[in-house]
Amino acid sequence: MKTLCLDFGNTRLKVAVFNDDNFVEEITLPNDEMFTIDRLISIHQPQKTILASVINHNPAIETFLASKSKFHKLSHLTRANFTAAVGKPETIGADRLALCAAAAHFYPGKNNLVIGMGTCITYNFINQYHQFLGGSISPGMEMRFKAMQVFTAKLPLVQAEWNFPVIGYDTKTNMQSGVIAGIAYEMDGFIDEYAKKYDNFNVVLTGGDTAYFAGRLKNKIFADSNFLFKGLYALSETNND
Repeated sequence: MKTLCLDFGNTRLKVAVFNDDNFVEEITLPNDEMFTIDRLISIHQPQKTILASVINHNPAIETFLASKSKFHKLSHLTRANFTAAVGKPETIGADRLALCAAAAHFYPGKNNLVIGMGTCITYNFINQYHQFLGGSISPGMEMRFKAMQVFTAKLPLVQAEWNFPVIGYDTKTNMQSGVIAGIAYEMDGFIDEYAKKYDNFNVVLTGGDTAYFAGRLKNKIFADSNFLFKGLYALSETNND
């Protein structure tokens, strides 16, 4: 049985294709126009679809997907494999819901910190009782580079690179060190604080910028760039049954 998991984020519109429990491929959509969605469905002909969106997407998409498949839109009303012990569960982003579901499904009985590397960096803590307790949100890598260019008179817009010195020798490498090494130190700091409070502790790093940071952290982590998609698939199975 084929399932399409649509993830509409602030930066990219992505789709994961699953055959039964197996992740097949990831697709990036150019836009959310009906022609694009119609072509996607025509090519893959899924039996089930699920949409996680943090943007103001074209609302006609939901009606269309529901007419072509068993469809579920991720929201605070979604039946999940965890509970949310936060003040306003309806304000939890769709991406964070999916990450929490993946943590509860793939690492049950553990205290899980899932770090999502997207437009923003989200720190999502799900305890061993499968309760989402909250976490933190900070600017993502691209946002930090853009902010320094936008909010200063002379700093340029710098792109991320794999190799840079921690002690920068010019403007470009100073900014790369400040952003990329700074994020790595930030993540290690959060991980250390959680590890002090919780045993049986597990960390998952996921999202589009995962590759830049997986090898830079001093703490042991699991890196899985498809973790959000796996959470969406698990929620689709629960809510499209």
